[in-house]
Amino acid sequence: MRRPRSAALMCLLVVVTLGLTACSTGDRRPLTGPTVTEDFSTRVTVTDTGLRLDNQAWWPTGFNAYQLGTDWSVNEGCGAEVDLDAYFAKLPAHALTRFNLFSMFVVDKHSGLIDFGPLDAVFDAATRHRQMVLPVLAGGTGQCEDDQFKQRSWYDAGWRTQKSLGGMTFADWVRAAVTRWKDRPTIAGWELVGEPEASVCGAQGCDWQVRECPPGGDEILRSFFDDAGGLLRSLDPNRPIFAGFVGGDQCGLEGSDYLQVAGSEQLDVLDFHDYGGNLTDYGPSGSDLPTRIRQASEAGKPIMVNEIGVNAGSCLDPAERARGLRTKIGQQRDAGTAGALLWAFVPDPRTRECTYDIGPSDPAWQVIADTVS
Repeated sequence: MRRPRSAALMCLLVVVTLGLTACSTGDRRPLTGPTVTEDFSTRVTVTDTGLRLDNQAWWPTGFNAYQLGTDWSVNEGCGAEVDLDAYFAKLPAHALTRFNLFSMFVVDKHSGLIDFGPLDAVFDAATRHRQMVLPVLAGGTGQCEDDQFKQRSWYDAGWRTQKSLGGMTFADWVRAAVTRWKDRPTIAGWELVGEPEASVCGAQGCDWQVRECPPGGDEILRSFFDDAGGLLRSLDPNRPIFAGFVGGDQCGLEGSDYLQVAGSEQLDVLDFHDYGGNLTDYGPSGSDLPTRIRQASEAGKPIMVNEIGVNAGSCLDPAERARGLRTKIGQQRDAGTAGALLWAFVPDPRTRECTYDIGPSDPAWQVIADTVS
């Protein structure tokens, strides 16, 4: 990892302490936050079974669009650049976009300085088109960050002490990001970590097949969400916090452990990620979607399927995938879920490969338009 220059460290101190003004090597774009005249933090509220937007029942559908913050002139990027106005303009009203709000996107790859511009641009475009977004502050795998899998020790104490790109700990990034963007009208809520689990890398590496799960993973994750969620809540008290769980048999979330972690007072919306492909494959028995829906009901919290991935391209006609997604979303809604987001929008779909890619002209867009409410 490139070490920040001394000027970058001075800049970082200002950014993390104040969370208001970014530093840049030039004046390519204004980086100060907008003037705030209205409180938008209560636009989205949570009931035991669902969400409400502007005091109306809301069952959001939409996309995961993880690479919205990519700006090759500034950051290392994560996938291709997206035409932000074209993307948000194409979405139907009341849709929801989940995207990576990682600290990597604010680190200038040339200087090491902090430049909030690429992420400011995402919020600016969403605001222009009146679209709702769900920012994810970190990812469990480390992809599109520092490529370091977040092991159990990170959830225990490392989130406060381990520095990543830009010289920030995760706690630093939560303070900087939430303080900077919390007044935006488009934020539906926050997600601390996408797909957390309390695993330990094995002797052969950190791939899921060789990771280990010592006892007590549920306690580690519960403590993390209590503490990190409490930090976020102290900065933005009203917005919902989403759990980000895969929902299967990941370490610390298997079976009844899911309910133990989900019981944190700092979590408002629970998650399940569905990559089963067919309509009835919803994960291992006891850690499947029907089980998670029952547990969510027991916890008195709504559950969203915030990732639904079905391969298409060379292995399935996109129109056939769209028909399957329409059926899947309908079945999940009837079963008691609170929303559904597809994995994943990309501006450059690999149509000759078997992937989850959903491009700008994919039939899945019509599914979103027809199912959001």
